[in-house]
Amino acid sequence: VEKMTFENFEIPRHTQKIDTPYFACLKVVHNSSLDGRTIDKGLWKMDVKGRVALVTGAASGIGKSCAVELLNEGAMVSICDINTVEGEKLAETLSTEYGKDRVIFCQCDVTDYSQFEESFQATFATFGHIDIVVNNAGIMNDRFWELEVDINVNGVIRGTLLAQRYMGTDRGGQGGIVVNIGSNVSINPYASVPIYSATKAAIVNFTRAFGHQYHVDLTGVKVMALCPSATDSKLLEDVGKQLLLPRYVDAWLRDVASSVPQ
Repeated sequence: VEKMTFENFEIPRHTQKIDTPYFACLKVVHNSSLDGRTIDKGLWKMDVKGRVALVTGAASGIGKSCAVELLNEGAMVSICDINTVEGEKLAETLSTEYGKDRVIFCQCDVTDYSQFEESFQATFATFGHIDIVVNNAGIMNDRFWELEVDINVNGVIRGTLLAQRYMGTDRGGQGGIVVNIGSNVSINPYASVPIYSATKAAIVNFTRAFGHQYHVDLTGVKVMALCPSATDSKLLEDVGKQLLLPRYVDAWLRDVASSVPQ
């Protein structure tokens, strides 16, 4: 494992496929601002015990792993997902393991601002506050690129703006953390998924801008990104049908074989 610094946090570089994400909000290094100047050296840690986290796309994959990790660390978690069946099933399972007072499920379509805000409202009403928001919901399907853009880009923007509203100290909140889930293609785009790569690159630049100390000073909300490589999740099922053209399959296999988290 080789350490690699990216923007305002440090994550381990893996040389093999991963199926559990390194949860960035637990270990952050502030080492550079947008213009490259060093603003702080040293490790920043957040104790998530007793904190409240809202995780989108939490019924499976990386979102589910984040939810479980947060619960393991003592947090309360709002599992938000468009898939009601899987989401409620997971919430029931986790409630049995961690306690009914620590887990709720909210049906959440991140393309629907009103429903997305209802998830924040339900989480706030249940737990009294929100400390962590993980904007994880995403799809990879270049054939349905308009939906892909709406979920991957607009969904993250909606989630971040809602997090600012419900956690910002300038709005009466206590401050908090926003973790936007990008991808290794945020930094190194895949030729096989050009539109998906563009959506994930947008997440990183959006996060860089909102993660600037200027916004942190205004709102008390830290915004950061986590960029994992290929993970063992439903996102990669039947990839051939998700590529813009069937002939991109060979390029996809080459891209994935050389992928590492960023």
